[in-house]
Amino acid sequence: MDRLSKLLALFGVRADLFYSGGLCGVSSFDGANRRGHIHLLQEGELGLAIAGRPQVFLTEPSLIFFPRPSQHQLVGTESGGAHLQCASLEFAGGANNPLAASLPDMIVQPLTELSMLSDTVKWLFAEAASDHCGRHATLDRLFELTVIQLLRHQLDHQQLKSGMMAGLADVRLARSLVRIHEEPHHPWSISELAGESNMSRASYAAHFKVVVGQTPAEYLLSWRISLAQKLLREGRSVALISEPVGYDSPSALARAFRRRTGLSPREWMKPVRANGASLNEGADR
Repeated sequence: MDRLSKLLALFGVRADLFYSGGLCGVSSFDGANRRGHIHLLQEGELGLAIAGRPQVFLTEPSLIFFPRPSQHQLVGTESGGAHLQCASLEFAGGANNPLAASLPDMIVQPLTELSMLSDTVKWLFAEAASDHCGRHATLDRLFELTVIQLLRHQLDHQQLKSGMMAGLADVRLARSLVRIHEEPHHPWSISELAGESNMSRASYAAHFKVVVGQTPAEYLLSWRISLAQKLLREGRSVALISEPVGYDSPSALARAFRRRTGLSPREWMKPVRANGASLNEGADR
């Protein structure tokens, strides 16, 4: 059972290297570009400052991951010798897509604790130090692979306590969640989803709510509307997307959309267009 491929096909990540080298002083990020960030501390010492939190000091090679836009500062000193590789991240479907939204605000871990990423990170550091043709494009792809392997690490080590990713890490819930992700158009019932997990209806509903933080019906609605939002961003009409996301008519989708967001699809799209979102934002390569 592949818990990630469908998610990544729909809400995959694009990385864009923007810094490679030493850091002396303060580099600030205000979140205005509506992107997440990944910073890899290759060597040296680095301070990480976030408003309202004590400053964190990193003294060994580490990964710093912000899946969503976040205000933060990287603080280097002359004696610290911090050497960094940094990329911005854009998840398909916007900053609040289901995959990014299911992750914590920040993940900071020493690279020694992320053995699954070791070969990719070594390759990334070696590529950053080279002068090969296609260096920037290669580093972008390696950052994307790093994110995918980090997600795999989170699932395999069950490090998330609530939300979609926690559900996918749960051996009893994972199969039913994968089926929802793969077949959103199916008229899922609680009994049918419980059967996918080999649980009774009552036990499944209670366990799902504890782990995922929503009832199965709420989750199914959220997933379908997230898919609808992605397709709307890509320029699809409500008439064309209603059936693929699980509704038998555009009006049924519009009612579900308003129930989930408080807005009609047309109203929801107004600020998206006003913010200059491309109709093809998040489209698959």
